[in-house]
Amino acid sequence: SFPTNKINGVEYRAGHVFPFGASLVDDAVNFSVYSKDAVSCTLLLYHRGEKEPYLELTFPEEFRIGNVFAMMVFGLNIEELEYGYKMDGPCDHEQGFYFDKDIPLLDPYAKSVSGREIWGKESDTNEKFQHRGRVIMEDYDWEGDRPYGIAPKNLIIYEMHVRGFTRHRSSGIKYKGTFAGVCEKIPYLKELGINCVEFLPVFEFDELENPRYSEGKRLYNYWGYSTVNFFSPKAGYAASGACGMEADELKNTVKLLHKNGIEVILDVVFNHTAEGNENGPTISYRGIDNRTYYLMKPDGSYVNYSGCGNTMNCNNAVVRSCIRDCLRYWVSEYHIDGFRFDLASIMTRDIDGNPMIHPPLLESLAHDAVLGSTKLIAEAWDAGGLYQVGTFPSWNRWSEWNGRYRDCVRRFIKGDAGCAPELYMRIAGSEDMYGGRSPVASINFITCHDGFSLYDLVSYNEKHNEMNGEDNRDGANDNNSWNCGVEGETSDPDINNLRIRQMENMLTMLFFSRGVPMILSGDEFGNTQFGNNNAYCQDNEISWLDWTELERHRDIFRFTRNLISFRKAHPVLRSVVFDRGENNTGYPELSFHGETPWQMDMSAPSLTFAFMYAEDHQKYGVDSDSFIYVMVNAHWEAHRFRLPIIPTGFYWYLSSESGGRSFYAGDEEKMKGASDWVVGPRMTVVLIAKM
Repeated sequence: SFPTNKINGVEYRAGHVFPFGASLVDDAVNFSVYSKDAVSCTLLLYHRGEKEPYLELTFPEEFRIGNVFAMMVFGLNIEELEYGYKMDGPCDHEQGFYFDKDIPLLDPYAKSVSGREIWGKESDTNEKFQHRGRVIMEDYDWEGDRPYGIAPKNLIIYEMHVRGFTRHRSSGIKYKGTFAGVCEKIPYLKELGINCVEFLPVFEFDELENPRYSEGKRLYNYWGYSTVNFFSPKAGYAASGACGMEADELKNTVKLLHKNGIEVILDVVFNHTAEGNENGPTISYRGIDNRTYYLMKPDGSYVNYSGCGNTMNCNNAVVRSCIRDCLRYWVSEYHIDGFRFDLASIMTRDIDGNPMIHPPLLESLAHDAVLGSTKLIAEAWDAGGLYQVGTFPSWNRWSEWNGRYRDCVRRFIKGDAGCAPELYMRIAGSEDMYGGRSPVASINFITCHDGFSLYDLVSYNEKHNEMNGEDNRDGANDNNSWNCGVEGETSDPDINNLRIRQMENMLTMLFFSRGVPMILSGDEFGNTQFGNNNAYCQDNEISWLDWTELERHRDIFRFTRNLISFRKAHPVLRSVVFDRGENNTGYPELSFHGETPWQMDMSAPSLTFAFMYAEDHQKYGVDSDSFIYVMVNAHWEAHRFRLPIIPTGFYWYLSSESGGRSFYAGDEEKMKGASDWVVGPRMTVVLIAKM
């Protein structure tokens, strides 16, 4: 290509419509941006860090094809370049038009965003262009890496906040709170047995938005569920962010995780953006093409199914393409293995807000060529009251966070006998919900970032969110938690031992259920958020993992590690079918029992039960048959369980007992002559019979 126009020594010409965004073409940068309703567009070019652009280039009318403005600019030094746009058009808020030719706008397809390179650094509030696009080289050397490709049935998912994982002074690493810091903790993840990390949002967001204080402490947009740009990594999460190297640092992190057998899933937020409602800032989408990107009410105000002020118009053809382009980009350029979609039910809504049976966005992602082996995980509800757990449109590609699993396990372990019949279904893979699909459609979890940590679940009856500055009104009130007798920390050894048993009871349930298990980072060593169940704004010790707890609760860590090792060693726990029938062992593959084997009223309330997996060595490709017997006692008194009769030559071994011993897979302790077992109050015991 060669230039056809020149202004102030800068040469340019008509550009390529695709790809959208700013991309390198030989010795030029191609700029392409969509706007249906704009009447004109101006490209703004800045020297890095300068307040005013050094050049404003209005797109000639002949540079517009359809609704796309495209221009190629030559001789730019991309190392020192920042850019944006100004859009002119109608400004009639009641009609949904928000054009303002004086407001600089961030490119929706920018691959890097400046302005928040150093986490928490206060910005110049007089700066009218806080978030600027940058052009990056897509020349990273992956050294043969590609998305890793672990089968969903084999995943052990570990949900983490990139900053909070290592920010605490006790983390013992050099680059605290960064992508590089995650790399330093890879040996720890491997020791635990994790093979998949799920990062809370890492797309560029503004931690400084909506500034406020509580008890003299600055509150931040800490979680990041308020996206500024979908194509760029959070620069403030990179130790090298100030140097503009956040993309390479994240790619290094993904590559190193892959080298160590760990996949990467990103938590993505396509349901809303950081622009909020009609009183929010104009950063990008609102000023570029408001009526395309957002769902609007007839009076021009914003529909709010997200609870965050606006709702993305996800099934609009252009927005649909933008989301698909984004995911393809992260898979192809960052080798991301999967995505968890925040408030995914919003993506099923049409322009009027009605849920669709066959949402075109979800169908296109399910069948997309580039995303063909990418994990797609839905948080199948939204803030508008739509709850689709078990009914989310899937095309046998989508899996779901199983909120019903979480609630049922919590209720039972705290002592709700009435939910026992439902619990049997949850352990068996939730066939009542996913019967036409597979157990791996169910992402099983007890805790996640949103709510109590596992330790707090057994230490607090009530939320304690006072530090959030909302008079403790925020956060869920119905947590199905139980403090074991004292609210918060206590020195009472009996209560502390009970809390450990309760945590280990829930962990045992999780790793011995069909489906895909997910744990919250820090739960494996009893990390606390001091009763805060909505720490979205707490960039401090409330949210940061306190690694001193690992030494204090080393027993819980070992217990969790041993459970994970057991799950990995026994593929019967990871079945992709709802098979309970008899296999070559001569036993049902999955069976439920009372305190006496084979005697069970599956419909009756109960606080005690057992279940057994019969692992067929021929079917599952292991060395020999085995029988896994899990005895559960949620009662406050001890109960004696009879053990089932097993084939001649098999012996019972102890794998784990909550609050007591646990063994790494293969190192279980042999129990001579065992025919029954007394399971103590609020305890779970796992035995394995093998030759």
